Amino acid sequence: MKTIPAGQFKAKCLALLDEVARTHEQLVVTKHGKPVACLTPYLKPEHELINPLKGSVIFEADIVSPIDEEWEAEA
Repeated sequence: MKTIPAGQFKAKCLALLDEVARTHEQLVVTKHGKPVACLTPYLKPEHELINPLKGSVIFEADIVSPIDEEWEAEA
């Protein structure tokens, strides 16, 4: 686990956020050598991973029921 002093974290915050997101490794921020915070990568909630296509289908009409039109087909 990587550690960084708070002063350096303040100066490089945005780059460190990108690094944590890319590497998926935690980063401990220290103050006077003592850990004060832990930056962890964001993990998607489990329900988003189980059903990722939920809400992506649009219901147009009933496609199962017979229609009232007659049409010809060659046999």
